[in-house]
Amino acid sequence: MNRRHFMLATVGTALLARPSLAATPQLEVFKSPTCGCCSAWIAHMRQSGFETVASDIDDDALWLLKERTGITPELASCHTGFIDGYFIEGHVPAADVQRLLGERPDALGLTVPGMPIGSPGMEMGDAREPYDTLLVLKGGASEVFQSHA
Repeated sequence: MNRRHFMLATVGTALLARPSLAATPQLEVFKSPTCGCCSAWIAHMRQSGFETVASDIDDDALWLLKERTGITPELASCHTGFIDGYFIEGHVPAADVQRLLGERPDALGLTVPGMPIGSPGMEMGDAREPYDTLLVLKGGASEVFQSHA
């Protein structure tokens, strides 16, 4: 592991552990610099009222960050965010993040694995794929948090 990867992994771990200081916590997103759907998802989150800061990192560092956070390849998508002690992986709708922050379950975070068509940032006209937002529990198990038809 080189110094850059170590620093990124350390930052990701610290983001998960820190308490919220603001009434509306800031969403910090790590993504590939060439991913347009990530930028579209960030725009969705901003339009929904989330203060969002995005950082471009190389793919190796992004996958290392996911691994250190507890995001397995089966749960992964293209970008990883952190908000108020939780991770947000992939194209999770803003309403699901708002619900997560309101309910405060004892969990690691939310994920929409893959890149389902019709999820926020993956809009393609009227095309829609049904998908689930999963709640990732401590220990790595997951359960359906919200289904989207």
